[in-house]
Amino acid sequence: MQFPLKTILIDDEPLAISRLRRLLAKHSDTFAIVGEAANGAEGLTLVEARQPDLIFLDIEMPLLNGFEMLSRLTTMPLVVFATAFDQYAIRAFEENSVDYLLKPIEADRLTRTVQKIRTLVERNDHTSTGTAVSTENVMRLLAQMQPKKEIYSISVKTGDKIRLVPLSDIAYFEAEDKYVFLATLDGQKFLTNYTLTTLAEKLPDTFVRVSRSIMVNRHKISEVHKHFDGKFQLVMTDKKTTRLTTGSTYVDTVRQLLEL
Repeated sequence: MQFPLKTILIDDEPLAISRLRRLLAKHSDTFAIVGEAANGAEGLTLVEARQPDLIFLDIEMPLLNGFEMLSRLTTMPLVVFATAFDQYAIRAFEENSVDYLLKPIEADRLTRTVQKIRTLVERNDHTSTGTAVSTENVMRLLAQMQPKKEIYSISVKTGDKIRLVPLSDIAYFEAEDKYVFLATLDGQKFLTNYTLTTLAEKLPDTFVRVSRSIMVNRHKISEVHKHFDGKFQLVMTDKKTTRLTTGSTYVDTVRQLLEL
């Protein structure tokens, strides 16, 4: 990657994009603007066509917002977000080392962004990782910032019917070979269509992974016993009073969870 960086501006506010263009003109040794887009859909098409090194990206836009646009890209450029998010969200940007500009953009703040970008690019020019770290950070940020849809049940197939099992009726999930089963408080087991990784993303933090093959509803644990090799055995409140053994790499998670 060489300076000036091929740069695209994506923002649905004409005044904002005009101001940014004017501010970037003072940094022509760093940025070469090769295109502008007025919404996420236009931005997606333009980025895929021009393959820029960097984009300045608004978040709240029509058709596709900034997050949705990024999630559809086949190649991830460096990203500087333009945002009016609150302080909590801004901390998420900082922790992921993805830069942001709080609207209205100020010249001094942009100068710090320029310095950060130049340092990042120059450092990566001397490594084999390129901008992989930046891409990884952006994707982590997307996962953090996109709100989880609140769910109340898991659908399972029973014969020709689809049954909705309320989360409050679930004691634990268990993976067996390539399949994941849902165990209810009344002692039934149902095959699900999810992996444990997917469930961890979908479910509220009431459900916690305690081993490679088990995820429990922490509100349905009645007892905890010490087990071999520092592991724990969890006794569930289901009809069978099932005993589940935690994985060795999940011991710290369980200790924190149950304040042991």
